Amino acid sequence: MKIEEVLRNLGLTSNEIRVYLALNDHGSSKAGEVANIAGIDRSSCYNSLRILIDKGLVSYVSIGKVKWFQATGPKRILDYLKEQEEDVKNILPELDKRHKASKIKGQVRLFKGIKGIKTIFKDIIATGKDNFAFGSEGQFSKRMPEFALQFDRMKKENKIHTKIIIRRGRKEIDTKTSEYRNFPFAAESPAVTNIYGDKIAILIWTDEPEGIIIENAAAAKAYKSYFDFMWDNANKK
Repeated sequence: MKIEEVLRNLGLTSNEIRVYLALNDHGSSKAGEVANIAGIDRSSCYNSLRILIDKGLVSYVSIGKVKWFQATGPKRILDYLKEQEEDVKNILPELDKRHKASKIKGQVRLFKGIKGIKTIFKDIIATGKDNFAFGSEGQFSKRMPEFALQFDRMKKENKIHTKIIIRRGRKEIDTKTSEYRNFPFAAESPAVTNIYGDKIAILIWTDEPEGIIIENAAAAKAYKSYFDFMWDNANKK
């Protein structure tokens, strides 16, 4: 992942990234020099410097009437993240309270891309209920190998067990937290269904993966009954 992309994910704007990297790469500089290196106008440069100073990513010293700006050490980014994390932790109780109060019964949420898929798997862990899945072709382990191992560890830590129905001929690696049976009539598909608690998560492993979470107790119960029927009629591994 490129440096610019990571900094953008941290909430920095394009101009802030240019200014920060100009100072990081070239050392202490006057505002005019920073603007030239970053390729932006002075007004935008001053605005970005002000915001970066507020975030603790840039500092300055005054020599005479001239301000010399410099980027704080790159490790300061980690401190900035920790500060953000603490701020989020402080508001989580109130946000959680308001979220539950305004939750729509039977809501459906759509997720896109690898990050969206991660969010779905983290929701399985956060829910803390056993997971029942069918349709897997091993896409998770192939497309996201490092996170797949992390997910298995989190399942083990949270004592979450998974039952998976796969088509005949398929092999899976995780046997410590998962139990498998094969269904002779199962067809190969990019769609994988997970049932956990009152939720159904459907993952579609296309070039840019997508997923939806359906939060509906009645629907989850119906899907679970369908899963139980297939499980009872599937072949044990």
